[in-house]
Amino acid sequence: MKTFYKDLRLGILGGGQLGRMLIQESINYNVNTWVLDPDEHAPCKNLCNHFIVGSLDDYETVYNFGKQVDLITIEIEKVNIEALEKLESEGVIVYPQSRIIRIVQDRGLQKQFFKENNIPSAPFQLISSKEHLLSATIEFPCVQKLRKNGYDGKGICKLSSVADFEKAFEAPSLIEQWIDFEKEIAIIVARNASGETKTFPCVEMEFNPEANLVEFLISPAQLDASIVHRAKELAEQLVESLQYVGILAVELFLTKEGTLLVNELAPRPHNSGHQTIEGNFTSQYEQHLRAIFDLPLGDTRCREHAVMVNLLGEQGYEGLAEISGLDEVLSLDGVYVHLYGKKQTKPFRKMGHVTILDADRDKAIAKARYVQTILKIKA
Repeated sequence: MKTFYKDLRLGILGGGQLGRMLIQESINYNVNTWVLDPDEHAPCKNLCNHFIVGSLDDYETVYNFGKQVDLITIEIEKVNIEALEKLESEGVIVYPQSRIIRIVQDRGLQKQFFKENNIPSAPFQLISSKEHLLSATIEFPCVQKLRKNGYDGKGICKLSSVADFEKAFEAPSLIEQWIDFEKEIAIIVARNASGETKTFPCVEMEFNPEANLVEFLISPAQLDASIVHRAKELAEQLVESLQYVGILAVELFLTKEGTLLVNELAPRPHNSGHQTIEGNFTSQYEQHLRAIFDLPLGDTRCREHAVMVNLLGEQGYEGLAEISGLDEVLSLDGVYVHLYGKKQTKPFRKMGHVTILDADRDKAIAKARYVQTILKIKA
């Protein structure tokens, strides 16, 4: 393979905020980055070496983009898999591998993979249409999830009774037993091509109930040592089963009985790892680069307690983004603001995030709660 800091061209499918933060880290490694995204104003546009406007779903567009680079990675799963498979067969390196992206694109395939590899997850049933809900064996309450094109809280519907069938999805989906969990946690694991693996400390997440998006994240999570050990075991089992290369985010439910169930996977840098930029010795973005370039993986320990707050577009506002409260927030110690360069805001759009560090966990949480009340994205 070409040398990553000289002549190698890294192609990134997707030009959003995850790609932007990956490029920011890649600058330290002198990586030549190429980005494909359908939005001519994507957050990555002004940071990468080459920016190409085009559809991530279109075979010819993805294939032609891939022929110009040496290694392809993703910042979004919704990409043309057939083009990636063809590129792999012609010698272009794709990490994570196209066969893995294919599994993660389809929640049904993902759940079947869990079942076949003894990965604990909520009981489920695949259905091909809305009418098959009537013959489903999963009891109420349950969750219906679209098999494809569901992300950032989209494509998920809670069904509490037959009366809810009216709002159910028509498309192929799965229904899953509703888990009354104690906490929702995540763990990020990296694996390079040589087989070295490292996990980041577990984090606990709080979700916005309306948008079903991560709103608040605490690292490291306050968990019993046995739970942390089990989460690490599951993450490592997943990447070994898949022979995975890159960063993999694993979302889990901690049940009230103290068991862990894998909810979903993200084969890329993830919202649950933003705080690693300031909060850990190695960020998830640097770790992803180390993994795909087959370099030694970095130290994942936390520097201090970290709390990450997502900056979401406020309800009732749509248009050119205006930020209020920035001066007050930046006057606080240990506060790091990241704005994604999105000019237009709308309700619940991810516009940025803030990481708060403190040696005292409770102080970090209190400071983060204050940031949530002060910093607003309006129009």
